[in-house]
Amino acid sequence: MKPPHRRRPRALGGAAALAAVVAATAVTPAATAIEHDSGNKRPTPRPTVVLVHGGFADASNWNGVVERLQDKGYPVLAPANPLRGLTTDSAYLASVLASVKGPIVLVGHSYGGAVITNAAAGNPNVKALVYVAAFVPDKGEKLGELINRYPGSEIQAALNPVPYPNPDGTTGTDLYLKADKFRAVFAADLPASTTRVMQVTQRPFSAQSFEDTTQQAAWHTIPSWGLVAGADKAIPPALERFEYQRAGATVVEVPGASHVAMISNPKITAKLIERAAEATD
Repeated sequence: MKPPHRRRPRALGGAAALAAVVAATAVTPAATAIEHDSGNKRPTPRPTVVLVHGGFADASNWNGVVERLQDKGYPVLAPANPLRGLTTDSAYLASVLASVKGPIVLVGHSYGGAVITNAAAGNPNVKALVYVAAFVPDKGEKLGELINRYPGSEIQAALNPVPYPNPDGTTGTDLYLKADKFRAVFAADLPASTTRVMQVTQRPFSAQSFEDTTQQAAWHTIPSWGLVAGADKAIPPALERFEYQRAGATVVEVPGASHVAMISNPKITAKLIERAAEATD
């Protein structure tokens, strides 16, 4: 019979083997992380998509787009546009953008396009501008002049001006769309039941918005994308094409789309925004 002390090396050998397995298992994740780091293969965080609505509307106009972007993993912010004038609204949006960490894809609909054009200037986090049936003014331009560059807008005849008091005691003018003109001019490709609700809940915007001069044109330095609403009765499609071409934008046209193309065509709108986001990687 073999002495007991001769069996100890076997036990020690088994313990050593077990320790080696444990050590190898413990090292594996760290080694993977080192290899991962050395290859610089960490996924880039998705940019925050900031959606800016225009006049006669609120942020709910983006609901269909928001849902699709969130499903794709994009952080989304849809702030309220004050609609008190281009100078005021641009300064407000600039403050919102300053609170967002990391890269931004900035999207503007209609009048919101003019707001983002001014607000994005000088913000290095804004990597892309996306215009949806939007104004895209250049420095020194006024929207009241720009909208008359091409025929086709029926917005002026549909306006209902309502005076309101300014804080300094002067009188401003709020612009609403008349009930009997709202659907035809603003959202002709949506069901009448939907546009009846949109009409009574519309947010007016100040006539000052058409008179303020554009101070900055961020599209000169930031890549842009544009959606042309082919049946737009608010901003003429010809004006949208001109603006987008001038900005060097990547353009998608949606035939038959009304001014609120992001509501009637949320999938196409979201896809355009995704293309802009992917180009920022």
